[in-house]
Amino acid sequence: MEYRIEKDSLGEVQVPAEAYWGSQAERSRRLFSITGLTEHPQMIDAYVMLKKACAQANKELGLLDGKTADAIIQAANETLEGTGVGETLRKQFPVDVFHMGAGTSFNMNVNEVLANRAEEILGGAKGEYKFVNPNDHVNYGQSTNDTFPTAMRVMSRVMLTDLMNEVELLAHSFAEKAAEFDGVLKSARTHLQDAVPIRLGQEFAAYAAALRRSNEWLKCAANELEELGIGGSAAGTGLNTHPDYRFKVVALLDEYTGIPFRPAADMREAMQSQFCMSALAAGVRLFSLELTRITNDLRLLCSGPLTGLAEITLPAVQPGSSIMPGKVNPSMAENMNLVLYQVLGQCHAIDLCVQAGQLELNVMMPSMAFSSQFMLQTLTNTLKTFREHCVEGITANEARCFYYAEISPSLATALNAHVGYQKAAEVVKQALRENKTIPDVVRELGLLSEEQLRDVLDPKLLTEPGIPGR
Repeated sequence: MEYRIEKDSLGEVQVPAEAYWGSQAERSRRLFSITGLTEHPQMIDAYVMLKKACAQANKELGLLDGKTADAIIQAANETLEGTGVGETLRKQFPVDVFHMGAGTSFNMNVNEVLANRAEEILGGAKGEYKFVNPNDHVNYGQSTNDTFPTAMRVMSRVMLTDLMNEVELLAHSFAEKAAEFDGVLKSARTHLQDAVPIRLGQEFAAYAAALRRSNEWLKCAANELEELGIGGSAAGTGLNTHPDYRFKVVALLDEYTGIPFRPAADMREAMQSQFCMSALAAGVRLFSLELTRITNDLRLLCSGPLTGLAEITLPAVQPGSSIMPGKVNPSMAENMNLVLYQVLGQCHAIDLCVQAGQLELNVMMPSMAFSSQFMLQTLTNTLKTFREHCVEGITANEARCFYYAEISPSLATALNAHVGYQKAAEVVKQALRENKTIPDVVRELGLLSEEQLRDVLDPKLLTEPGIPGR
């Protein structure tokens, strides 16, 4: 491999001749061979977009000459478009996701790529920095300390939009199943024991409501992520920045993304605290816990097909056993749970990183950024797969459901208002002891007339507010 020699404050560095990254990214590439994972495309987009906005703002404020700023902006646009030379530029971010604290390596990686491409645009060669310097021009008025958290928030907020859309689509699918199953009567279960009748559609309507309620927490997290601390420079004081600079940058990011970003109310707080990332973790955690519960319910309801509940059937997507012929497992529900447990782990990692901030800076941001992009992409993709290949294809076993509703001893709950709790309990005991239904025992004991019995023990009347038979 051919190399060029670049110099930085620590000395000379051999950089691959054709690379658009420079000395600092090369040092990081060699030092931090940790996971083999590099930054997510959305994080690259967010950072490059931010650098473009910074160059434009500094140009408008007369702090960067137009020729230099335009070359940086062109380099940024090429990288964002990813075609032609941009296809090569997209491959110029070799820094491992776990690198220097605060994200300095990746900030400089972006600075170097844009500087070297801008250098070419202006007639220079990679590594010369005669026309465009990574620090003096691309990073003008900036620091890793305000750019990395800003890009992390932009990236997270953009990806959160996709997740919120998928949550709403999943909730809608459950709501459609609720309407489809509205007339299917079954036995509810509390403590995993027989309970009063319920409609299968009511269970699914509750799932849809829980998902939509969870989505409201994600919307709260989205609002927190929309506050950006760009312009804080190194310590949140705004050193070396124009007073109007941060407002211009945020307005440009709003324009680029269509997301209503706003400048941080206090730039020091925006640098010291990554509260918004904990808000994201909290929203994702609440949703994941709810969906874990719902997914486990589906696995219980489809258990069987002969020795379990078997009230619903999940779509068969692949054979379930390498040894038991014909076995089919709830594979999509299991896959959903696998992902949810991993996502919950990423939420916890974010929380630990957020509380680890010290004084004017939280240096754990690279880990937060990785956890955010990993959990948001993984969860968004899995929700789509789960919805399309599981929820939309669920069918109800109506006969099985009604059978359970009819034989459930908890059907006797409706007798309380007519014969009292104690007498109703005796009916239940006799029914279980003699393996009879509740209506049969009520008839034998002459507790109610046939007309009364029909009104009181109508399972459909038992699934809405009111007192059956009155």
